[in-house]
Amino acid sequence: MRKAGGNAALVAVEDLEKRFDVSPPLLNRLLQGEPRALLTAVDGVSFNIPRGSTFSLVGESGCGKSTVARLVVGLYRPSRGRILFDGTDMAGGREAVAALRKRLQMIFQDPFASLNPRWRVADIVAEPIRAHRLLTGRAAIVARVGELLEQVGLSPADGEKFPHEFSGGQRQRISIARALASNPEFLVCDEPTSALDVSVQAQILNLMKRLQRELGLTYLFISHDLAVVYHISDFVGVMYLGRLVEWGEARALFRHPQHPYTRMLLDAIPDLKMTGRPRTPVAGEVPSPIAPPPGCHFHPRCPFAAERCRREAPKPLATNAGEVSCHAVEEGRLPPAERVVAPPVSES
Repeated sequence: MRKAGGNAALVAVEDLEKRFDVSPPLLNRLLQGEPRALLTAVDGVSFNIPRGSTFSLVGESGCGKSTVARLVVGLYRPSRGRILFDGTDMAGGREAVAALRKRLQMIFQDPFASLNPRWRVADIVAEPIRAHRLLTGRAAIVARVGELLEQVGLSPADGEKFPHEFSGGQRQRISIARALASNPEFLVCDEPTSALDVSVQAQILNLMKRLQRELGLTYLFISHDLAVVYHISDFVGVMYLGRLVEWGEARALFRHPQHPYTRMLLDAIPDLKMTGRPRTPVAGEVPSPIAPPPGCHFHPRCPFAAERCRREAPKPLATNAGEVSCHAVEEGRLPPAERVVAPPVSES
């Protein structure tokens, strides 16, 4: 595949696949004569993330975005494919992978569930420091925790409190401080703002952008909110039913979307300026990943589908800004895309 941007890739995902066994218990299958049922959550996804940039994955619920995030940080083992972090295969030997663990961290979606309610904030933030043995001595650890809390907009005195004493936005700041405690280079952010109010979302996004500039961080950002993605991303990948159907430079993808599914997602954004731009509504429902449609997974919902789409899976096609997997684009059957720009997130 083509590389995103000109910088060297810190993270490279190659032909990634993840299948889950969702079969009934063995005895039920024997009595009912049913075969095993496998759910393909991620199906042949490839992309790379240049050092210091943000690559966002978007799509409807159940498209496989969060599964990709968990595969990248090692919470799941891939069924096929490779994940390279700074040139090292994450499926390699235990010693080689252990040396990389502190260089990548994850920020989870729900700040109410990702923090231990029985621990004080200082202990939560200090956990990676102790786990990776980055500092020794209580005084040094306390000083570092105070620095981290100040870095995310909290006070060192907040370390003596418990998570329930904070708002949702403050809890997510604590989660970010914990993620930064091991001095990582790469953060996987699994919908870190979806559980927050809109004004708080903007504050967290602005914090993350500032930290990226100051610390040179690289982000894999998972979201279903296109306005959030527009605000924070350098590159955007669009997923549908486990497959990456299009990716490209963020501004170019929003202004000139290629894939019909990308266009439909962008058409769902409210037109606050009332331009009268024609829209193609997102029709139908996402098929079951246990029994996906043959050929292009999107063809049952696509207004431009042809017979080839129903029998043959499209291959990535290079565009000016990235890649798209679509027979209609390859054959020139799509009308030119209208200029589309997502509404920016409030800077408040």
